[in-house]
Amino acid sequence: MKKAILTGFLALSLAGCSDNEVGDVSLGFFTTKDIKVASLRDDKIPGVTCHVASIEADLSFSDPSDSSISCRQTGNITQEMIASIDKGDAGEVVFKQSKSIFFKTMKVRRIYDPKNQTLLYVSYTTKETQGSFKHSLSTVPLWGTSAYIEPNQLPSS
Repeated sequence: MKKAILTGFLALSLAGCSDNEVGDVSLGFFTTKDIKVASLRDDKIPGVTCHVASIEADLSFSDPSDSSISCRQTGNITQEMIASIDKGDAGEVVFKQSKSIFFKTMKVRRIYDPKNQTLLYVSYTTKETQGSFKHSLSTVPLWGTSAYIEPNQLPSS
C-alpha cells in the first residue's frame, strides 16, 4: 500500500515536468509552491508563441488555479493560417494540461476577432475554485503581418 501511494506521488510530480518549461520560480523556503512558466506554440498559427505562468504545488492533491498568459507574434502569420482556424465565437482549444488528480484542467483557447483582426488567447481552468473561475487573456493583433487585410475605406459624406 505504501509503495502504491509513493508511486502515485512520484507520477504526480513528474506530470508537472514538461519539455516546454522555460522558467521555475520558487515562492519561498517554507512552501511547496512554485511558479512554472511554459512556452506554447499554436500548431495552426506557428507565428504565435504564448507563455503561461501558473502556480504548481508539489506533493499536493490540488493545484491552485491561478495562471496568466502572454502571447506575441514571433514569426510570420499568413492568411492561409487564419483560414485554417475555427472562427466560431467559442474558438478552439489549442492546449490543455491536467492540474490535479481531481479532474482540474488548464486550457488555452484561441478565438478570432475578425472585426479587429486580432487573435485572442484565453487561459482558464475547468474546475471551479473558491466560487470563481480563474482566467487570463492575451491578444495578438494581425497588424503588420501578411494576414492583415486593409479595411474597406468608407466613402466620405
